Amino acid sequence: MNTYTLTLWALLLAVGLQIFAAGVGVECYLRCAQPTARRRAWLALTGGSLLLALHHAYWLELAVRTGLYDLRQAVLAALAGGCFALAVYAFRRGA
Repeated sequence: MNTYTLTLWALLLAVGLQIFAAGVGVECYLRCAQPTARRRAWLALTGGSLLLALHHAYWLELAVRTGLYDLRQAVLAALAGGCFALAVYAFRRGA
């Protein structure tokens, strides 16, 4: 497997994890039995996660269309997406 393929897989993973985190955020935002401040915090986390997913998707599109890619940034994006998804999931269990 070459670095280009690894980059594409890492960016796909990053997008998927950020979308998962956004889904968990939306689920927690829609719970009615919580204070307004907590609901706003969930909405902010969801918005940030969606923006990061869009950013990773743009990087993926750039890599597919033009062949320009950076493996280090793709791996860092996948790790950041994983940490973000894990944190949102852990916050949900505590909420």
